Parts: sequence; C-alpha cells; structure tokens
Amino acid sequence: MFVVTGATGNVGRTLIRLLVEAGEEVTAVARRVTEADVPAGVRAVAADLGNPDSLRPALQGARAVFLLVAGEEPEGLVGVAKEAGVGRLVLLSSQGAGTRPEVYRQAVEFEEAVRGSGLEWTVLRSGGLDSNAFAWAEPVRLHRTAAAPFGDVGLPFVDPDDVAAVGAAVLREPGHAGATYTLTGPAPTTPRERAAALAEALGERVDFVEQTREEAHAQMSRFMPLPVVEGTLALLGAPTEEERAVSPDVERVLGRGARGFGEWVGRNVGAFR
Repeated sequence: MFVVTGATGNVGRTLIRLLVEAGEEVTAVARRVTEADVPAGVRAVAADLGNPDSLRPALQGARAVFLLVAGEEPEGLVGVAKEAGVGRLVLLSSQGAGTRPEVYRQAVEFEEAVRGSGLEWTVLRSGGLDSNAFAWAEPVRLHRTAAAPFGDVGLPFVDPDDVAAVGAAVLREPGHAGATYTLTGPAPTTPRERAAALAEALGERVDFVEQTREEAHAQMSRFMPLPVVEGTLALLGAPTEEERAVSPDVERVLGRGARGFGEWVGRNVGAFR
C-alpha cells in the first residue's frame, strides 16, 4: 500500500489516479481530505504533516510514502514512518534545495532527514510548476490580464502531471533508491510567453502586465514567508545557469520527453474561461 501526502494538491491528485489505474492500494493524506475528494476505493485519512503523530493511522500497512515538504518536524515524520515499518520514502522537494540551500532551508532539512533515515529513499527536486499559472485564473476570467514580474526571463517550468508520473514510477519500480532527480519542462518559457500560450488556448486576447519587483514582493508576502519571497524573486529575476537548464530526468525516468506549458494549458483552459 502506498501513502500519498498532499493528496488534494496539483501533484497528489494525479499521482493517486495513476497509482489506482495501475491497480495499487492507496491511502490519501491531507489536512481536510475526505472520501469525496479521492477515487473510489482509496482510503482517505486526514492528517497534518505539522503534527507527525497525526500521520500514524495512515501508515498502517504502508510499504512506501510519497512525502511533501511541509511542517517543521522532518525527523519526526521520518521517525513515525520507520516505526510503522515503511520501507521507502519518496520526497517531493524543490530545485532550490540544490541551487539556493540558504533560502530553501526547510527543503534541505527534509532532504537530510530522508537521506539519513536508513530507509530506501528517492528525492524529486521539482522546478516551478506550470500550475502556478492558476494564480492568473481570476484576473484572466474577469479582465483578460495576467501579471507577473520579470516578463522576459525564461525558466523550464514543469507540468505537475509529469512530476506525478515520475512519482508513480519511482514508487512502483526498482532502481531509483538513492537517486535525486531534478524535474523540469522541455524548454524555458517566460511569463510573457506563458500568457501568450494561454491567450492562444482561449482564442482571445490576454494582456500581459509586467509587475515591478516591489509589486510582486507585496503580493507574494501575503502568503509566503519573507525569506522565501526574497529567494523566489531572486530565482525568477536572476536565475543561475543550473536553474535555467533543462534536466533530462523526466525522460530518464518515464522514457518520454517532458510536456510543455501549452499542453498543460490545453488540459486546464476551462479554469480561465
């Protein structure tokens, strides 16, 4: 049985579906998850990763856990998993843990806990997700505008369904123990280009509005810790060569190329109508 934390998120939902389609037994974990949120036959267990003990009921009979970076007790989460007899941990981390460890300290601490667990482990370092564009859904629906800073700086954002597919493969297949995979899309795209792709999918004009760094900082500070805001803006505005690079790891694991932003938009355009 596989346990998937973050079960109601953009990666978790698809990961659960892929595992179920493969005939696997799955337990879905999120803070407020119910059976109405998951496919038939999937066990739903509400738990908070900020409280490792709350995860215990979900881990009964689990052979592997797909773990998010969430909460402040990675050692506690790993300890609970070991006590439950879990054999493998797959951690969804961030590319920033490798490129900007001083900023993405929480992700670094989770990676260290997983690597030091004594269990089989695999770390998935995701780049920025295409689904971040959902932040544009309301302004595009209401005003046909999409705002972002650094409009002409390109990064290889990754389709969350590709992250989920890699997660399913790593959970189910041998040969991934001790690996750290960096997951990106097939090519860098800029915010201006992503807005244009959205306009093409809608068949309507979408105006791109380039925010100043200060405007973006004020917006992001409403829902992100200040150090993460600073690090994210630095990454978006002045990415390193490594952050701009396309990783081969999606294709290495899946045997196919990563999907581009246009494909993600095509599947999700209804959210912007």
